[in-house]
Amino acid sequence: MPYVTADDGAQIFYKDWGTSGTPVLLSHGWPLNADAWEAAALFLAEQGHRAIAHDRRGHGRSSQTWNGNEMDTYADDLACLIDHLDLTELTLVGHSTGGGEIAHYVGRHGSARVARLVLVSAVPPLMLATEDNPGGLPIAVFDGIRAGEASDRSQLYRDLADGPFFGHNRNNDISQGVRDAFWLQSMACGHRAAYECIAAFSATDFRPDLAKIDVPTLVIHGDDDQIVPFAVGGERSADLIDGATLLVYEGGAHGLPDTDRERLHADLLAFIDS
Repeated sequence: MPYVTADDGAQIFYKDWGTSGTPVLLSHGWPLNADAWEAAALFLAEQGHRAIAHDRRGHGRSSQTWNGNEMDTYADDLACLIDHLDLTELTLVGHSTGGGEIAHYVGRHGSARVARLVLVSAVPPLMLATEDNPGGLPIAVFDGIRAGEASDRSQLYRDLADGPFFGHNRNNDISQGVRDAFWLQSMACGHRAAYECIAAFSATDFRPDLAKIDVPTLVIHGDDDQIVPFAVGGERSADLIDGATLLVYEGGAHGLPDTDRERLHADLLAFIDS
């Protein structure tokens, strides 16, 4: 299996499908791994693009390091992968936490290798309510997730899959297989990595990163997202990114790569090929 070695020696697993066409790098959400993007990667590779997806450190098949479970290191790991593969004219696509990772990559490393960005149900600009971000979510929300991770992480992931992540609690027709895949990927994430990543995705202020984005950007968000509410995430990110295009999926939940797969694939392809 292919790995790239990060600056601290961590091994970052990645998939690299397709051999020609413009490259597309897909960054996954918490606490999943590259498999969460498998359907999109297959679709894009079949359409002539090179589709790449990695397991964030601590997740899936990558090293479960004790340290580095925060956005600066995630972005630097991504830079190592992009440089290792010598990717240019790259489309970065990030779902949920992955949206924060790709935005932070641009903020720390610039956009010289990047042609366009896509944020899908993404955590920027800042999920946590603070004095200068009163529209965010109260810290009690994230403390509750931390408590579940610490006490019974397996049940936490079951509850997320059966409830708000896919909108299954809104009577969305989400198969048992899709929900089981979420649980399986989540359990492959290291316990410390999963716990610390909660702060990474909720308390990192991505507003300075969004201000540095200087490539065409597509923001896709469901207006019934119960994990990253539309008003907290997609709506505000689209306002803060210069020239961003916003696509709102009416009734859309958080897990759009599964719940709205065909529409998302079509929208990604149209944007990448535009």
